[in-house]
Amino acid sequence: MADDGAAAGADNSPPSPPLHPAAPSDPPLDAAAFTHTPYYCEENVYLLCKELIRSGFADPAGTDLYAVFISNAEKKVPLWYQKASASDDGFVVWDYHVICIQSRRNKGEVLDLVWDLDSTLPFPCPFLQYVSEAIQALSFADSIYRRLFRVIHGPVFLRSFASDRSHMKDPTGNWIALPPKYEPIVAEDGNTNNLNEYIAMSMNDVGDLESMVNDVHSNKHGVVTNETLLPKFFSRLPERHP
Repeated sequence: MADDGAAAGADNSPPSPPLHPAAPSDPPLDAAAFTHTPYYCEENVYLLCKELIRSGFADPAGTDLYAVFISNAEKKVPLWYQKASASDDGFVVWDYHVICIQSRRNKGEVLDLVWDLDSTLPFPCPFLQYVSEAIQALSFADSIYRRLFRVIHGPVFLRSFASDRSHMKDPTGNWIALPPKYEPIVAEDGNTNNLNEYIAMSMNDVGDLESMVNDVHSNKHGVVTNETLLPKFFSRLPERHP
């Protein structure tokens, strides 16, 4: 991902209202304990999902995890409380961003968490707090900045995702940002690069809520939802078992 103008002083970003971070319900973990390479959020989330499974924070099959790509047709998505920001409110406009959402249920109570290694909010962050403070409702509805969310079930994402990192090279072949030191991620089927298939999304890709809930666990590229439906979508997900 790349910072699309916000840190460079562009004057086309939506305004940010005052924020009041809520205290996390559980003590936050140390995000520094997880592998993180700046501007490679998709790979960071891939490794994060694997580590959450390995360490027992997620169920052994990763069925409670979802990789979530945030972008839109214009590749301009505003987010707040981002470490890469130079502003006090953490405002950045990314071309895309990727987070992990953990869908947890306990006796009918929804306890979803967001794992965002690039955020200054608690790690992990309660889902509704992240929606309220990091995503935020835009002040004008019909906007090129409206965020879309491609949600992919964790086990599907870990089998299917691949990136050769070519999107992080300029036209002359130089790195825009230094790549991770480990080898590029290759999908189980041998595919070496399908990143754009996850990033590309438009309003026409958004389905009805019932279909998205039914299809998310089987679709290779997940389902696409919008800002309004995102909380409803996760509240409707059934409890998953290994």
